Amino acid sequence: MRHSNNKSVRHHCAGRFFAFSAAAMLFASCQQKEPICLFGEAQGTYYSVQYFDPQGRNLQVQIDSMLTDFDQTASLWVEGSLLRRINANITDTISPLFADLLQKSLLINHYSDGAFDCRIGKLVQTWGFSFRQREEPDSLMLQDLMHAAAATVSIDTIDGTLLLRKENPATELDFNAIAQGYSSDMVARMLESLGIENYLIDIGGEVIARGTKAGGRPWRVGIEKPAEDRYSEPIVQTAVELNDLSLVTSGSYRKYYEKDGMKYSHTIDPSTGRPVTHSLLSATVVAEECWLADAMATAYMVMGLEGAKQFIAAHPGEPGTDMVFLIYDDHGSLATYATPAFKKIEQQK
Repeated sequence: MRHSNNKSVRHHCAGRFFAFSAAAMLFASCQQKEPICLFGEAQGTYYSVQYFDPQGRNLQVQIDSMLTDFDQTASLWVEGSLLRRINANITDTISPLFADLLQKSLLINHYSDGAFDCRIGKLVQTWGFSFRQREEPDSLMLQDLMHAAAATVSIDTIDGTLLLRKENPATELDFNAIAQGYSSDMVARMLESLGIENYLIDIGGEVIARGTKAGGRPWRVGIEKPAEDRYSEPIVQTAVELNDLSLVTSGSYRKYYEKDGMKYSHTIDPSTGRPVTHSLLSATVVAEECWLADAMATAYMVMGLEGAKQFIAAHPGEPGTDMVFLIYDDHGSLATYATPAFKKIEQQK
Protein backbone atom coordinates (compact mmCIF):
# COMPACT_ATOMS: atom_id res chain seq x y z
CA MET A 1 0.00 0.00 0.00
CA ARG A 2 1.15 3.52 -0.55
CA HIS A 3 2.30 6.33 1.69
CA SER A 4 -0.05 9.27 1.97
CA ASN A 5 2.39 11.77 0.46
CA ASN A 6 2.86 9.84 -2.79
CA LYS A 7 0.39 11.49 -5.15
CA SER A 8 0.20 11.91 -8.88
CA VAL A 9 -2.26 14.75 -9.46
CA ARG A 10 -1.61 18.45 -8.92
CA HIS A 11 -3.98 21.41 -8.98
CA HIS A 12 -3.64 25.10 -9.72
CA CYS A 13 -5.97 27.65 -8.17
CA ALA A 14 -5.32 31.22 -7.06
CA GLY A 15 -1.62 30.89 -7.81
CA ARG A 16 -1.11 27.55 -6.03
CA PHE A 17 -0.50 24.27 -7.81
CA PHE A 18 -2.86 21.42 -6.96
CA ALA A 19 -4.42 20.15 -10.24
CA PHE A 20 -4.22 20.68 -13.96
CA SER A 21 -7.79 21.96 -13.98
CA ALA A 22 -9.52 25.19 -14.89
CA ALA A 23 -10.88 27.19 -11.99
CA ALA A 24 -13.81 29.13 -13.39
CA MET A 25 -17.50 28.31 -13.61
CA LEU A 26 -20.64 30.28 -14.45
CA PHE A 27 -23.81 29.97 -12.43
CA ALA A 28 -26.82 30.98 -14.47
CA SER A 29 -28.43 32.37 -11.33
CA CYS A 30 -25.65 34.65 -10.09
CA GLN A 31 -23.05 34.86 -12.88
CA GLN A 32 -20.31 33.72 -10.50
CA LYS A 33 -17.11 33.42 -12.51
CA GLU A 34 -14.53 32.35 -9.94
CA PRO A 35 -14.76 29.50 -7.44
CA ILE A 36 -14.15 29.74 -3.74
CA CYS A 37 -10.75 28.09 -3.25
CA LEU A 38 -9.80 26.59 0.09
CA PHE A 39 -6.48 24.97 0.99
CA GLY A 40 -5.18 23.12 4.00
CA GLU A 41 -3.39 20.06 5.33
CA ALA A 42 -4.77 16.68 6.33
CA GLN A 43 -3.47 13.11 6.57
CA GLY A 44 0.11 14.25 6.13
CA THR A 45 -0.60 15.91 2.79
CA TYR A 46 -2.44 18.87 1.25
CA TYR A 47 -6.06 19.38 0.37
CA SER A 48 -7.69 21.72 -2.12
CA VAL A 49 -11.41 22.36 -2.43
CA GLN A 50 -12.89 24.53 -5.18
CA TYR A 51 -16.62 25.13 -5.25
CA PHE A 52 -19.29 27.52 -6.48
CA ASP A 53 -21.79 28.66 -3.93
CA PRO A 54 -24.51 31.23 -4.76
CA GLN A 55 -24.47 32.16 -1.06
CA GLY A 56 -20.70 32.74 -1.09
CA ARG A 57 -20.11 30.69 2.06
CA ASN A 58 -16.55 30.05 3.22
CA LEU A 59 -16.50 26.48 4.53
CA GLN A 60 -12.87 26.35 5.66
CA VAL A 61 -13.70 25.80 9.33
CA GLN A 62 -16.21 23.04 8.60
CA ILE A 63 -13.86 21.21 6.21
CA ASP A 64 -10.87 21.53 8.55
CA SER A 65 -12.96 20.22 11.44
CA MET A 66 -14.24 17.26 9.43
CA LEU A 67 -10.77 16.26 8.22
CA THR A 68 -9.25 16.71 11.69
CA ASP A 69 -11.89 14.41 13.17
CA PHE A 70 -11.21 11.92 10.40
CA ASP A 71 -7.48 11.96 11.18
CA GLN A 72 -8.27 11.31 14.84
CA THR A 73 -10.00 8.13 13.70
CA ALA A 74 -8.00 6.75 10.78
CA SER A 75 -4.52 8.30 10.67
CA LEU A 76 -1.35 6.46 11.66
CA TRP A 77 0.43 9.81 11.83
CA VAL A 78 -1.68 11.20 14.67
CA GLU A 79 -0.51 10.14 18.11
CA GLY A 80 -3.45 8.75 20.03
CA SER A 81 -5.70 8.26 17.00
CA LEU A 82 -8.24 5.47 17.24
CA LEU A 83 -6.29 3.49 14.64
CA ARG A 84 -3.06 3.79 16.65
CA ARG A 85 -4.87 2.68 19.82
CA ILE A 86 -6.50 -0.26 18.05
CA ASN A 87 -3.16 -1.37 16.64
CA ALA A 88 -1.56 -1.11 20.08
CA ASN A 89 -4.43 -3.12 21.59
CA ILE A 90 -5.22 -0.27 23.98
CA THR A 91 -8.89 -0.47 23.04
CA ASP A 92 -11.17 -2.64 20.96
CA THR A 93 -14.08 -0.19 20.84
CA ILE A 94 -14.48 1.39 17.42
CA SER A 95 -16.65 4.12 15.92
CA PRO A 96 -19.15 3.72 13.06
CA LEU A 97 -16.67 5.57 10.81
CA PHE A 98 -13.87 3.15 11.69
CA ALA A 99 -16.21 0.20 11.16
CA ASP A 100 -17.22 1.46 7.71
CA LEU A 101 -13.59 1.96 6.67
CA LEU A 102 -12.78 -1.56 7.78
CA GLN A 103 -15.82 -3.10 6.07
CA LYS A 104 -15.01 -1.36 2.79
CA SER A 105 -11.37 -2.44 3.06
CA LEU A 106 -12.33 -6.06 3.66
CA LEU A 107 -14.77 -5.88 0.75
CA ILE A 108 -12.04 -4.77 -1.65
CA ASN A 109 -9.67 -7.34 -0.19
CA HIS A 110 -12.11 -10.04 -1.24
CA TYR A 111 -12.94 -8.38 -4.56
CA SER A 112 -9.27 -7.96 -5.53
CA ASP A 113 -8.33 -11.52 -4.57
CA GLY A 114 -6.14 -10.21 -1.75
CA ALA A 115 -4.19 -7.59 -3.72
CA PHE A 116 -5.63 -4.90 -1.44
CA ASP A 117 -5.22 -5.62 2.26
CA CYS A 118 -5.53 -3.21 5.18
CA ARG A 119 -4.04 -5.78 7.59
CA ILE A 120 -0.44 -5.24 6.45
CA GLY A 121 0.23 -2.34 8.80
CA LYS A 122 3.23 -3.99 10.43
CA LEU A 123 4.72 -4.91 7.06
CA VAL A 124 4.40 -1.31 5.82
CA GLN A 125 6.05 -0.02 8.99
CA THR A 126 8.83 -2.62 8.94
CA TRP A 127 9.80 -1.68 5.40
CA GLY A 128 10.01 1.98 6.49
CA PHE A 129 6.93 3.40 4.78
CA SER A 130 5.25 4.66 7.92
CA PHE A 131 6.19 6.50 11.10
CA ARG A 132 8.72 3.89 12.25
CA GLN A 133 12.34 3.43 11.20
CA ARG A 134 12.97 0.91 8.42
CA GLU A 135 14.36 -2.53 9.14
CA GLU A 136 14.72 -5.27 6.57
CA PRO A 137 13.08 -8.41 7.93
CA ASP A 138 14.87 -11.72 7.81
CA SER A 139 12.93 -14.82 6.76
CA LEU A 140 11.75 -15.65 10.28
CA MET A 141 10.61 -12.09 10.99
CA LEU A 142 8.88 -11.90 7.64
CA GLN A 143 7.05 -15.14 8.40
CA ASP A 144 5.74 -13.66 11.66
CA LEU A 145 4.66 -10.45 9.92
CA MET A 146 2.88 -12.40 7.20
CA HIS A 147 1.11 -14.50 9.81
CA ALA A 148 -0.17 -11.36 11.54
CA ALA A 149 -1.30 -9.89 8.22
CA ALA A 150 -3.25 -13.03 7.33
CA ALA A 151 -5.14 -13.26 10.62
CA THR A 152 -8.87 -12.59 10.65
CA VAL A 153 -10.29 -9.28 11.86
CA SER A 154 -14.02 -8.78 12.34
CA ILE A 155 -16.58 -6.49 13.91
CA ASP A 156 -18.81 -7.50 16.79
CA THR A 157 -21.66 -5.56 18.41
CA ILE A 158 -22.49 -5.84 22.11
CA ASP A 159 -25.24 -3.69 23.61
CA GLY A 160 -24.94 -1.28 20.71
CA THR A 161 -21.16 -0.92 21.05
CA LEU A 162 -18.97 -1.75 18.05
CA LEU A 163 -15.96 -3.90 18.89
CA LEU A 164 -13.01 -4.95 16.74
CA ARG A 165 -12.03 -8.58 17.10
CA LYS A 166 -8.51 -9.69 16.16
CA GLU A 167 -7.64 -13.33 15.72
CA ASN A 168 -3.99 -12.34 16.25
CA PRO A 169 -3.25 -9.42 18.63
CA ALA A 170 -0.14 -8.64 16.52
CA THR A 171 -2.27 -7.67 13.50
CA GLU A 172 -2.06 -3.96 12.74
CA LEU A 173 -4.32 -2.12 10.32
CA ASP A 174 -3.36 0.54 7.78
CA PHE A 175 -6.12 2.51 6.02
CA ASN A 176 -3.70 4.66 4.05
CA ALA A 177 -4.70 3.21 0.66
CA ILE A 178 -8.36 4.05 1.13
CA ALA A 179 -8.48 6.90 3.66
CA GLN A 180 -7.92 9.89 1.42
CA GLY A 181 -10.45 8.72 -1.13
CA TYR A 182 -12.91 8.04 1.69
CA SER A 183 -12.39 11.50 3.20
CA SER A 184 -12.81 13.10 -0.24
CA ASP A 185 -16.20 11.40 -0.42
CA MET A 186 -17.03 12.79 3.02
CA VAL A 187 -16.26 16.36 1.95
CA ALA A 188 -18.32 15.86 -1.21
CA ARG A 189 -21.33 14.72 0.81
CA MET A 190 -21.01 17.76 3.06
CA LEU A 191 -20.94 20.15 0.09
CA GLU A 192 -23.97 18.53 -1.47
CA SER A 193 -25.86 18.64 1.84
CA LEU A 194 -25.42 22.42 1.66
CA GLY A 195 -26.79 22.59 -1.88
CA ILE A 196 -23.38 22.97 -3.55
CA GLU A 197 -23.42 21.00 -6.79
CA ASN A 198 -20.37 22.23 -8.71
CA TYR A 199 -17.02 21.52 -7.10
CA LEU A 200 -13.57 19.95 -7.37
CA ILE A 201 -12.07 18.24 -4.32
CA ASP A 202 -8.46 17.06 -4.10
CA ILE A 203 -7.09 15.47 -0.95
CA GLY A 204 -3.49 14.52 -1.67
CA GLY A 205 -4.32 13.52 -5.25
CA GLU A 206 -7.67 11.83 -4.63
CA VAL A 207 -9.94 13.92 -6.83
CA ILE A 208 -13.71 14.28 -7.07
CA ALA A 209 -15.32 16.47 -9.73
CA ARG A 210 -19.03 17.26 -9.72
CA GLY A 211 -21.01 19.53 -11.97
CA THR A 212 -19.24 21.78 -14.44
CA LYS A 213 -17.03 24.82 -14.70
CA ALA A 214 -17.56 28.04 -16.71
CA GLY A 215 -19.97 27.73 -19.60
CA GLY A 216 -21.00 24.22 -18.61
CA ARG A 217 -17.63 22.75 -19.54
CA PRO A 218 -16.39 19.70 -17.61
CA TRP A 219 -13.52 19.79 -15.18
CA ARG A 220 -10.19 18.64 -16.64
CA VAL A 221 -7.63 16.87 -14.48
CA GLY A 222 -4.07 15.96 -15.41
CA ILE A 223 -2.37 12.64 -14.71
CA GLU A 224 1.31 12.89 -13.92
CA LYS A 225 3.95 11.23 -16.04
CA PRO A 226 6.04 8.87 -13.89
CA ALA A 227 9.03 10.83 -12.67
CA GLU A 228 12.65 9.70 -12.72
CA ASP A 229 12.90 10.27 -8.97
CA ARG A 230 11.04 11.86 -6.08
CA TYR A 231 12.59 15.27 -6.74
CA SER A 232 11.55 15.62 -10.39
CA GLU A 233 9.11 18.34 -11.37
CA PRO A 234 5.65 16.98 -12.27
CA ILE A 235 4.88 16.65 -15.99
CA VAL A 236 1.44 15.87 -17.37
CA GLN A 237 1.21 12.51 -19.12
CA THR A 238 -2.40 12.99 -20.20
CA ALA A 239 -5.58 14.77 -19.14
CA VAL A 240 -9.13 13.60 -18.67
CA GLU A 241 -12.51 15.25 -18.46
CA LEU A 242 -14.40 14.38 -15.29
CA ASN A 243 -18.17 14.61 -15.13
CA ASP A 244 -19.52 13.50 -11.74
CA LEU A 245 -16.56 11.14 -11.31
CA SER A 246 -13.61 10.51 -9.01
CA LEU A 247 -10.01 9.92 -10.09
CA VAL A 248 -7.10 8.46 -8.15
CA THR A 249 -3.56 7.65 -9.27
CA SER A 250 -1.23 5.40 -7.32
CA GLY A 251 2.42 5.33 -8.34
CA SER A 252 5.68 3.72 -7.29
CA TYR A 253 8.07 6.39 -8.53
CA ARG A 254 8.02 9.03 -5.77
CA LYS A 255 7.85 7.01 -2.58
CA TYR A 256 10.65 4.44 -2.34
CA TYR A 257 14.03 3.84 -0.82
CA GLU A 258 17.27 2.80 -2.48
CA LYS A 259 19.80 0.21 -1.42
CA ASP A 260 22.68 -1.26 -3.40
CA GLY A 261 21.40 0.46 -6.54
CA MET A 262 17.92 -1.03 -6.20
CA LYS A 263 14.70 0.95 -5.67
CA TYR A 264 12.23 -0.56 -3.24
CA SER A 265 8.64 0.55 -3.87
CA HIS A 266 6.35 1.66 -1.05
CA THR A 267 3.70 -0.68 -2.47
CA ILE A 268 3.76 -3.90 -0.45
CA ASP A 269 2.52 -7.14 -1.98
CA PRO A 270 0.42 -8.89 0.70
CA SER A 271 1.17 -12.28 -0.88
CA THR A 272 4.95 -11.95 -0.39
CA GLY A 273 5.24 -9.34 2.35
CA ARG A 274 7.80 -7.51 0.22
CA PRO A 275 7.82 -4.36 -1.94
CA VAL A 276 6.64 -5.02 -5.48
CA THR A 277 9.31 -5.32 -8.18
CA HIS A 278 7.30 -5.39 -11.39
CA SER A 279 7.30 -2.82 -14.23
CA LEU A 280 3.98 -1.08 -13.50
CA LEU A 281 4.79 2.53 -12.58
CA SER A 282 1.33 3.98 -11.98
CA ALA A 283 -2.32 3.03 -12.02
CA THR A 284 -5.13 5.53 -12.47
CA VAL A 285 -8.70 4.54 -11.69
CA VAL A 286 -11.84 6.56 -12.42
CA ALA A 287 -15.03 5.63 -10.58
CA GLU A 288 -18.10 7.25 -9.08
CA GLU A 289 -16.89 6.77 -5.49
CA CYS A 290 -13.44 8.03 -4.58
CA TRP A 291 -12.77 5.43 -1.88
CA LEU A 292 -13.26 2.68 -4.46
CA ALA A 293 -10.96 4.35 -6.99
CA ASP A 294 -8.37 4.80 -4.23
CA ALA A 295 -8.42 1.17 -3.13
CA MET A 296 -8.42 -0.27 -6.64
CA ALA A 297 -5.51 1.92 -7.77
CA THR A 298 -3.44 0.33 -5.01
CA ALA A 299 -4.72 -3.14 -5.88
CA TYR A 300 -3.56 -2.73 -9.48
CA MET A 301 -0.14 -1.56 -8.32
CA VAL A 302 0.14 -4.81 -6.37
CA MET A 303 -1.11 -6.96 -9.27
CA GLY A 304 1.33 -5.50 -11.80
CA LEU A 305 0.61 -4.89 -15.47
CA GLU A 306 -0.39 -8.37 -16.60
CA GLY A 307 -2.25 -9.17 -13.40
CA ALA A 308 -4.19 -5.89 -13.63
CA LYS A 309 -5.09 -6.47 -17.29
CA GLN A 310 -6.28 -9.99 -16.51
CA PHE A 311 -8.35 -8.76 -13.58
CA ILE A 312 -9.97 -6.02 -15.69
CA ALA A 313 -10.78 -8.52 -18.44
CA ALA A 314 -12.38 -10.84 -15.88
CA HIS A 315 -14.60 -8.07 -14.44
CA PRO A 316 -15.87 -6.16 -17.51
CA GLY A 317 -17.79 -2.99 -16.73
CA GLU A 318 -17.65 -3.47 -12.98
CA PRO A 319 -16.90 -0.52 -10.65
CA GLY A 320 -13.18 0.13 -10.44
CA THR A 321 -12.39 -1.79 -13.64
CA ASP A 322 -14.23 0.18 -16.33
CA MET A 323 -12.02 3.28 -16.54
CA VAL A 324 -8.39 2.39 -15.87
CA PHE A 325 -5.12 3.85 -17.19
CA LEU A 326 -1.81 2.08 -16.56
CA ILE A 327 1.72 3.35 -17.20
CA TYR A 328 4.54 0.85 -17.23
CA ASP A 329 8.19 0.46 -18.13
CA ASP A 330 8.51 -1.33 -21.46
CA HIS A 331 12.20 -2.22 -21.56
CA GLY A 332 13.47 1.24 -20.69
CA SER A 333 10.68 3.35 -22.18
CA LEU A 334 7.24 4.33 -20.95
CA ALA A 335 4.20 2.58 -22.37
CA THR A 336 0.52 2.85 -21.52
CA TYR A 337 -2.59 0.74 -21.36
CA ALA A 338 -6.08 2.26 -21.22
CA THR A 339 -9.51 0.67 -21.14
CA PRO A 340 -11.96 1.76 -23.87
CA ALA A 341 -14.08 3.66 -21.34
CA PHE A 342 -11.02 5.56 -20.12
CA LYS A 343 -10.09 6.58 -23.65
CA LYS A 344 -13.49 8.24 -24.02
CA ILE A 345 -12.74 10.73 -21.23
CA GLU A 346 -9.10 11.21 -22.17
CA GLN A 347 -8.05 14.48 -23.76
CA GLN A 348 -4.68 14.57 -25.48
CA LYS A 349 -2.42 17.49 -24.68
